[in-house]
Amino acid sequence: MIQITKGFPEDQRATVAALYWEAFGGKLGKVFGPDARALRYITQIMRPDHCCVAIDPSGRVLGVAGFKTPEGGFVNGTSAQMQAVYGWFGARWRGFALWLLAHEVDNENFLIDGIAVTRAARGQGIGTALLEALCQEGQARGYASIRLEVIDSNWRAKALYERQGFVVGRTDRLGLLGLVFGFKAATTMLRPL
Repeated sequence: MIQITKGFPEDQRATVAALYWEAFGGKLGKVFGPDARALRYITQIMRPDHCCVAIDPSGRVLGVAGFKTPEGGFVNGTSAQMQAVYGWFGARWRGFALWLLAHEVDNENFLIDGIAVTRAARGQGIGTALLEALCQEGQARGYASIRLEVIDSNWRAKALYERQGFVVGRTDRLGLLGLVFGFKAATTMLRPL
């Protein structure tokens, strides 16, 4: 039986980072790449107190769902952490590109900071279980709704979110930033808690 827990076991940090990169490398590859540096950076900055994970009976992580709070996000490093991996110049342009993509604060909605499920475990209800865990976390924190962003090319995730009661809000086009991030638009979706 799959168990959903808050946080991840520290000995699974590299596995969780690889899972996150597998899911989001296509979207973030030009900014965080090359792969080895991206994995090093993500492994260092992940916050276990800002995620839920799905673990199988053998202790293997099958999925992760991050969230954001006023204290930070699941994958949200500092300038110093970025500079340690990418150097001064690399950290500056990457930080600026990320700021252009997402720098808003939402105090009304509980924010999802990415959901990833291993390829082998997709279609088994793990994404749904992780979404439900995030909804419970948002409720426990006193939020009335939960919010996520889904990119235009991820129709499978969008369909899952709609089945789980998320409603399409606005769609933001990236314009020239689409060349950097590998997608053209992101749609905001909300669900009451």
